[in-house]
Amino acid sequence: MKLLIVGYGKMGRLIEELAPAHGCEVSGLIDVDKGDWSAAADVAVDFSTADALQSNFSHYLDRKLPVVIGTTGWSAHAAELKAQAERAGLGVVAAANFSIGVNLFQMMVADAARLMQPHAGFGAWIHEAHHSAKRDAPSGTALMLRDTMVGEGYSRPIDVSATRAGFIPGIHTIGFDGASDTIELTHTARDRKGFAAGALLAAHWLPGRRGWFSMTDVLRQGDR
Repeated sequence: MKLLIVGYGKMGRLIEELAPAHGCEVSGLIDVDKGDWSAAADVAVDFSTADALQSNFSHYLDRKLPVVIGTTGWSAHAAELKAQAERAGLGVVAAANFSIGVNLFQMMVADAARLMQPHAGFGAWIHEAHHSAKRDAPSGTALMLRDTMVGEGYSRPIDVSATRAGFIPGIHTIGFDGASDTIELTHTARDRKGFAAGALLAAHWLPGRRGWFSMTDVLRQGDR
């Protein structure tokens, strides 16, 4: 499979490093004012920036090039991009976090939200911590987890907070606190390889599919 990497930061370089072990050949690299959009590719993996994604997306539409989007911070433009992809019949996997572990964690959080909704004596919070260079706060993953809880019927307030310090790859904690006890669920990333491996899994899964998908779709549908 030929892969076009868009955004050559930490994640872009890690995907390039891991691609051969996942059966992928990097056929092109796109970064700020660099790269060749005409490079032959089966799928693109975009870990650029929220601002760059909008201009990048026009290339995916023009080429009908399936794209895996790991960039965060562009939720305000999500409806517009989804509509453009639908009109073009483009295949897209977009996720705030491509870690397989995080996406399984999301499924557990959904179950927890359903269980806790009837128990009004418990309040809920989400706290996330990342390295000091991460731009968006709260993280896209924290917002995804909040939306998951709301989508599963959790109707009480959910306090969301963030920490930016040092070199933390990523920690997300979901908590429920009552008068007599506290329940916490935590996912801790030890390095970024899990994110890159998940993105490469999505890149293999996407070609031949049309529509807007999440990483949960990738994990649930497999090769179907």
